[in-house]
Amino acid sequence: MRLSTRNQFPGTVVSITTGEAMAIVKVALNGTDLVVTSAVTKDAVDELGLTVGSATYALVKATEVQLAVD
Repeated sequence: MRLSTRNQFPGTVVSITTGEAMAIVKVALNGTDLVVTSAVTKDAVDELGLTVGSATYALVKATEVQLAVD
């Protein structure tokens, strides 16, 4: 896999919650206590063959990162 995205984090799918059209996928990043959450289409989950326990990569485009505080 060759990508221009520099922020590539290997991990494991720990949960998938599906709705009518979208799914929330949580990925535990390897070697950390961090979990990344991504909203993707249900079709993407099926096309990628994602299941709990699947190895995957979290790709983060820096221009899409948002932060919030209470």
